[in-house]
Amino acid sequence: MSAEPRINDRIRVPEVRLVGPSGEQVGIVPLAKALELAQEYDLDLVEVAATARPPVCKLMDYGKFKYESAMKAREARKNQAHTVIKEMKLRPKIDPHDYDTKKGHVVRFLKQGDKVKITIMFRGREQSRPELGFRLLQRLASDVEDLGFIESNPKQDGRNMIMVLGPHKKKTEAMAEAREAQAARKAERQGTTPDDESEGDTAEAPAEAEAPAETPSEA
Repeated sequence: MSAEPRINDRIRVPEVRLVGPSGEQVGIVPLAKALELAQEYDLDLVEVAATARPPVCKLMDYGKFKYESAMKAREARKNQAHTVIKEMKLRPKIDPHDYDTKKGHVVRFLKQGDKVKITIMFRGREQSRPELGFRLLQRLASDVEDLGFIESNPKQDGRNMIMVLGPHKKKTEAMAEAREAQAARKAERQGTTPDDESEGDTAEAPAEAEAPAETPSEA
């Protein structure tokens, strides 16, 4: 079955409820009359509500309508925010430096509006000490509580213990903030460059005869 609506002579009903090109209600008319009006306006007769009795049809430029609909759908997909589940793996006896590094990644993911799946991996005798993993997960959740919350409580899964953190910010909010920050940085660069250049020109003009030594620029 085609998802596209029936148009023009593919419409097979005796009468239709007709809507004009500007959205005005024409009323119930015979199909032949509706097709005649479509030819007069040099438009298509498009069935927009097939299940209505009688079906609702509208006079429009169907090719233009399809193009605009495709562009709107493309723009909607472009702006759609997909929540991604990141994963971070830790050992029960992780050293402080590695913990800080892993926590930094979790913070970054949550700031981006992504969920984070935290996996504690047990090996050997560690499997008999699940409380080590539980305490570590609770510690991590507490350290990032201003950015995320426990969406799925810690649970044992074979040799692993898993917890899922959800971000307080929605993905769309995080994306919007990132765009605003980028725009602000760009505006700041554009705003300071002309001033810096003009100040440099003013300072160099009277000192032309003295030829002061150049200061090496930083790499």
